[in-house]
Order: sequence, then C-alpha cells, then structure tokens
Amino acid sequence: MQGERGIGYTFGFAALVCLVCSIAVSAAALSLEDRQEANRRLDIRRNVLVAAGLLQPGERADAAEVDARFAVVGPMVVDRASGSVLLDVDPETFDPKRERLDPEGSVVVTDNPAGLMRLPRRVRVYQVCEQGRVDRWVFPVEGKGLWSTLYGFLALDADGRTIRGLAFYKHGETPGLGGEVDNPRWRSRWEGRQAFDEVGTVSIEVIKGSAGTVEDDPHRVDGLSGATITSRGVSELVRFWLGDEGFGPFLAQAGEEGAVECL
Repeated sequence: MQGERGIGYTFGFAALVCLVCSIAVSAAALSLEDRQEANRRLDIRRNVLVAAGLLQPGERADAAEVDARFAVVGPMVVDRASGSVLLDVDPETFDPKRERLDPEGSVVVTDNPAGLMRLPRRVRVYQVCEQGRVDRWVFPVEGKGLWSTLYGFLALDADGRTIRGLAFYKHGETPGLGGEVDNPRWRSRWEGRQAFDEVGTVSIEVIKGSAGTVEDDPHRVDGLSGATITSRGVSELVRFWLGDEGFGPFLAQAGEEGAVECL
C-alpha cells in the first residue's frame, strides 16, 4: 500500500510540476508577445532601410534612430496581380505571413523560377519620399537558393528601372560561399544596375564570373565565387519578382503615372 501511495504521489507531484511550468511558460510567452512583435517590426524596418541605402550594413542604430530614418518611408499594400494600391487596407496591421498561409489570401504556383509554392494575392511595398514625391521603391523578394529560401528587399529608383540596393535578411546558405549574399562588397555591385532593357524586358542577371562596370555592363552582376546555384537562385528570384507574376504590374502603373506623389 505504501508503495502504491508512493507511486501515485510521484506521478501526482510530477503532473503538478508540469502544470505549473506550463502555466509559467504560457504567461511568459504572453507577456513577451508585444516585445517580440516590436522586435519583428524593428527588424523589418532596419532591413528596408539597408536595402534603400538609408542605413549602412552593420551600422549601429537603436530603435529610436531606426524609427527616425524610417520617417521618410511609407508602406502600402498592393494587389499583386493588378498592381493597384489598396487604400482600404492598413499596411501597419497587414500581415504578409498570414496572407500567404491563408488559402483565400494566396494562390498555388508551380514551375516558377524562384521555386515558390504559394504567392500572396496582396503584398506590402515601401515608398521612400523626398519633398512629397517618390524617390525610390522597396519590394520584398524571396526565392530558393542552394539550401534555403532567401528573404530580402530590393530597392529601385523612382524610375522603376535602376537598382538602388539589394539586402537579404534571412537565409541558410553556406557561410563563405552562398552566404556571401550578405557581403556588403557584393551587395554594392547591384547599385546602379538596370533591371530592364530598353523595351521593358527584365534583363538583370547574376553571371558566372565578373561583370563589367555599371556603365559598360548595366544588366549583369558578379557571380558568387564557388556558389553557382545560389547565384542562379538570386538571379532567378530577382527576375521573377520584377516580372508579371511579381511587381511588374505595379511598376507598369507607376511608370505610366510618371513622377509619383507619395501617399
């Protein structure tokens, strides 16, 4: 009897400890949720600024400084297929991740060069404003590399053609090889390159080897040494998101409107 009571007591005590720990962990998660959301928001802003050239890679900037520089950046939600700005959708509360996971908010895609399985119907785009007019655009981009999906931001000049910057903030590529997408020197090779040719066809590509200068070779970017597949993945994802299934319809509308006033 004492043995049975001992076993029952042991299991009961263990269950009580598990219950208390579960409650403690849940309470901690709830209390940290606001802070985690604030950190995610800050991280997005920081990477948008890096892609736009408003914050240097590795530059130390606290939350107040990031928010101050982000004051010239305006997010908006765009219908990907039509390119129309959705003025009735709040870009601050819009959740791109939830949009992608929602069957009604996304579409299944197959055989696309970026290697994506679903595309959101609505996407968040950023405008950088100077004196009330758009100075440049910043677009979220993603696609398959060698080992992982690369997530980043691509910045274009107000003309919708000239690349201002490319910054990846999440990937799992091999350090020293495909991981060189993080190298500021390689990322600087994109600045000033032309995303489209004279007739409006997406023409930017990452090549194997070295490209020429921006003036002599405006549509090509140096490949990553020893990382052919990652280089090809970056090339394909950028071309995909600039095309008709990505931000092509939005860029076409912006180009038709000429000098765009900031919303």
